[in-house]
Amino acid sequence: MYRILVINPGSTSSKIAGYKGPTVEFNSSIHHDKNELENYRSIQEQLPFRLECINKVLLDRGLDVADFDAFVGRGGLLRPIESGTFKVNERMLKISDQEIEENMHLI
Repeated sequence: MYRILVINPGSTSSKIAGYKGPTVEFNSSIHHDKNELENYRSIQEQLPFRLECINKVLLDRGLDVADFDAFVGRGGLLRPIESGTFKVNERMLKISDQEIEENMHLI
């Protein structure tokens, strides 16, 4: 069965969930102190910090990003599109340059 890591970045939290097939293995809401986030000049600069937080949650569960077969990003400001799976492309990355946390999932 495939393992999937779902990431939903928000303004002061990063929500993640791990699936094995259709079964939820875990879910976690990682709260980020607003004062700490203010140390970053841009949303893109927050990426290493948020990834470190996610990796810590995975490590605490005995997991690593290499244990997952696919990653899902939720949120963002894409125009309405048909549901499904999409490969991130240059056009999406240009949209991610907009300063909004929910677009971080595209990076």
